[in-house]
Amino acid sequence: MATLLRRLGTFDAALIVMGGIVGSGIFMNPSVVARRVHEPALVMAVWIAGGAIALLGAFVFAELAARRPADGGLYAYMRDAFHPAVAFAYGWTLLLVSQSGGMAAAAVTFSIYFTPLTGLHAAAPVLAIALLSVLTLINCLGVRQGSNVQNAFMVLKVAAIGGLIAVGLFAHPSATAAIPVSGFNTQFKLLVVLGAAMIPVLFSYSGWQTSSFMTAELKNPAKTLPLGMIWGVTGVVVLYLLVNLVSLHVLGATGLMRTNTPASAVMTIALGPVGGRLIAIAVALSTLGFLSNQILTSPRVYYAMAQDRVFFKQVAWVHPKTRVPVVAIVLQGIFAIAIALSGRYDQILNYVTSVDYVFFTLAAIALFVFRRRDASDGTDSAVGYKVPGHPVSTAVFLFVAAAVVLDTWIAYPSNSLIGLGILLTAIPVYFIWARRPARAIPEPPNR
Repeated sequence: MATLLRRLGTFDAALIVMGGIVGSGIFMNPSVVARRVHEPALVMAVWIAGGAIALLGAFVFAELAARRPADGGLYAYMRDAFHPAVAFAYGWTLLLVSQSGGMAAAAVTFSIYFTPLTGLHAAAPVLAIALLSVLTLINCLGVRQGSNVQNAFMVLKVAAIGGLIAVGLFAHPSATAAIPVSGFNTQFKLLVVLGAAMIPVLFSYSGWQTSSFMTAELKNPAKTLPLGMIWGVTGVVVLYLLVNLVSLHVLGATGLMRTNTPASAVMTIALGPVGGRLIAIAVALSTLGFLSNQILTSPRVYYAMAQDRVFFKQVAWVHPKTRVPVVAIVLQGIFAIAIALSGRYDQILNYVTSVDYVFFTLAAIALFVFRRRDASDGTDSAVGYKVPGHPVSTAVFLFVAAAVVLDTWIAYPSNSLIGLGILLTAIPVYFIWARRPARAIPEPPNR
């Protein structure tokens, strides 16, 4: 039977990490943060703290990859550390809501920006479906082809963000940059708003975990994936801090609070209407790159589920020529198209906000589990990468991830309840699959 091939290296891994993080959020979230903390120093402090936490997460996932370089990444960590039902629940929510919903939202967002830029008269959902179909087809041609497209869009995204940073650094500050802002009269209130501001920041930084799905197609994943994780997240942190720096330089805290589109405001002040058009192109490219990343990475989880005999066996089929899980890729595309047609992708994304961080919390716990097991087995010394500052650094990441889950439960109880309900539906479905008689995965036909 055909299997996946290891065709990707460290550079690919780093760009996949960056592509899984950078979407359209960085072009808007600086304003959300500014409205919560007001002062420029606090804006930068929150983004620096969020970057530090993202790096801790990258460190945790880097060691997980070094200890368990198994197909499926986070899915495999959940299976091996806890129970196959936990892993199935993760893959279940990816397919039904989080990855499919994120892809649908990215496709529609691209269409909304693309149509006025080109003058193309097409409904956003129609263009989104066409885009999802094309990218699904490209990824069916091979992992190298899919990765090349993902990498190309990531390079374009970095260039676009770099252009925003360069223009902003040399732009003359607007009138709002000189307007003073009021601080907070109590330390307690300051702590509350800092906590509220961290939520959009942490969500802007999340997404590095999708690179772990590609383990089976990375060369020497125990080394390649940790390096890709660390370099990729570090690159994103640098870009995000510079974007916030130029936004504050040009707009000031007051101007940043008054706009919902800070990147567009910066470019318009610096270059006029041409700047606004350029940033619209940048947002379109960024959402397109994010979409390409999700189509590349997420089907590998469903492939791993099928390999474990807890999903349709056909999903584990690998094309003998392209050597990619074609059925899994098409399945992901179909779900994303269905959600795009439904028009409920924004609501669906709200459901899984807390669910994502549930699995981040479990990932940190999994590292403690694997460390204990490997120490008992005498294999701990053979691990090529370990989290610096463990167990304190890992515990900090665990605490922050758990706090995000708690915060979203408090702030959005109805959405969180729906997300939990979707997650819990995976349990009976898993045990139904687990009770089915094992059947061999069919050999691919000769072509």
